[in-house]
Amino acid sequence: MSAVVALDGLLASRRLWRGQPATQAPADAIATGWAAFDAVLPGGGWPTAALSEILLPADGVGELRLVWPALARLSQGDGVIAIVAPPYRAHAPAWQAAGLCHESLQVIDANPRDALWAAEQCLRSGACAAVLCWPHKADDRALRRLQVAAETGRTPGFVFRDAHAALNPSPAPLRIAIETAPHRLRVLKCRGALVPPAPLPFPATTATAG
Repeated sequence: MSAVVALDGLLASRRLWRGQPATQAPADAIATGWAAFDAVLPGGGWPTAALSEILLPADGVGELRLVWPALARLSQGDGVIAIVAPPYRAHAPAWQAAGLCHESLQVIDANPRDALWAAEQCLRSGACAAVLCWPHKADDRALRRLQVAAETGRTPGFVFRDAHAALNPSPAPLRIAIETAPHRLRVLKCRGALVPPAPLPFPATTATAG
């Protein structure tokens, strides 16, 4: 008891520093296919059972090229790659050229309100290898439902949103902003590791998906 009292006294007088428990990195991750990017992410890649939020200044700035290597690897298994309400029609030859199996791709058309529900069900089902979605005006509550669904179904989810969403909090463990002029990636949030202090060059056009 005296030792406890003495320790409490040292802490109260600030003569002893109380350390914080170390944050544990995820036990596993999905390699992004880009070595420099993997090097700064917890576990060395995209989180396996959580949302990865990718913020865009505009459509078509390389957001699909960023995720294709990981999706190509995931498409080799039994699960479906669910593409929920994409803003443009998916160009199948481009996805195939990126190494994705055509049979694994499933495009789900839905209006903005139903798209959130569909993405949540796909994530929660555990039947999908990955889920991609482009939610419109999704608030923190809606994103939290997606995050819980990803955890429940042990499914990686990729959420593409406008760059202005960076001003608002998000439950996604990983938030990446794509910047242009110059073309680069900025890690805004990275649960399980320190956020890199500087942006990363956007990956080159070649990557190994295997």
